Amino acid sequence: MNAEEILVHAVELGENFCLYFDELECDALCKEKILHRVLRNVNSQLLVVRPDLNVAAFEDVTDQEMQSGKGMHFSIHCYKTTTPLEGMPVAFSVQVENKSYYMCCEKECGKMIIRFKEGEVPKEIPGESNIIFFKKTFTSCCSKAFKFEYSMEQGMFLAFEEEGCLRKLILKKVPKDEVDETMKMEVISDQRE
Repeated sequence: MNAEEILVHAVELGENFCLYFDELECDALCKEKILHRVLRNVNSQLLVVRPDLNVAAFEDVTDQEMQSGKGMHFSIHCYKTTTPLEGMPVAFSVQVENKSYYMCCEKECGKMIIRFKEGEVPKEIPGESNIIFFKKTFTSCCSKAFKFEYSMEQGMFLAFEEEGCLRKLILKKVPKDEVDETMKMEVISDQRE
């Protein structure tokens, strides 16, 4: 028999007799901080959520509309991660008329769509989640702009698509090395911090 040292970690049984190892990092995403921001596209339009119309689109916004802030001041919930190379895991929520809505992705008629549902963003996410996006620098030479990749489908990014006079928020499949300006977003402080 070999005389190797074997490192043993203490364990404890938690609620429902779940097994926990002391001093090991959890794989669950745990909320670390919340940033209050507005999201701006390459056309200098702000993302505005209108839950009553079930739409989120980039719009030209006046200073007065910006002050009222209806549906455009986002909380970006940043989570701790054990896999930082994928990007910072984030979730989005927005207040509209004293109600909180969170962004999620759902499949409808075979197509992935963005929805804003009434409710709160969870503090911990134990596994995969349709509300998590990985915040990544848009390009190496453009450190103030970002892209947001959907955590459950690699290569799917938040972007905008023209639909009539609207620039609707969508999920868009983008090849790995392609630079697509429709997914470029600036994350700007909304003066609440």
